[in-house]
Amino acid sequence: MSKVHVMDHPLIVHKITKLRDKDTPVKEFRELVNEIALLMGYEATRDLKLVDKEVETPITKMVGKEIAKPIAVVPILRAGLGMVDAIMNIVPSAKVGHIGLYRDHETAQPVEYYCKLPVDVDKREVIVVDPMLATGGSSVAAIDFIKQRGAKDIRLMCIIAAPEGVECMQKAHPDVDIYCGALDEKLNEAKYIVPGLGDAGDRLFGTL
Repeated sequence: MSKVHVMDHPLIVHKITKLRDKDTPVKEFRELVNEIALLMGYEATRDLKLVDKEVETPITKMVGKEIAKPIAVVPILRAGLGMVDAIMNIVPSAKVGHIGLYRDHETAQPVEYYCKLPVDVDKREVIVVDPMLATGGSSVAAIDFIKQRGAKDIRLMCIIAAPEGVECMQKAHPDVDIYCGALDEKLNEAKYIVPGLGDAGDRLFGTL
């Protein structure tokens, strides 16, 4: 069964509270998503595998460590785009894929409209990013696509998760660890996370 890592860093907790506030304007909301993703990125990459690497310093040769596999970051469109720059700031060499899914408001099921991944995604550590893990349907579908391309080392990073989404993910992809900034109470009848923060995509892009 996959592990669920809930962030308890005071800065993350503080920034998520501001993110939830319905009166937080679009500009500040975007900045907060980026800042939270940056802080979470350090935690989500803490256990990346390392291999020996010989280098020569100005003084002598030595054996250091480097990341064993290159990284790909894959946002689930469109809200996941708000988290990409943060990961790229800490791993500038990462390649970026995109998976377009939206939730049908009547069925609450994910509908695919775009998928473009690095050709060597099967050789990379993949970090899937999406601010919200609600029903889990979009995340499960996105990771299905990534696995179909041969990727095996995958982790999911979201800012707020619902227990229902976590359960759905663990059932469908028990090998994918989940990193979330907060684990909320539940989903409501409209499949929104409670207390949540509303629609992350609309708040990021000002389309309320």
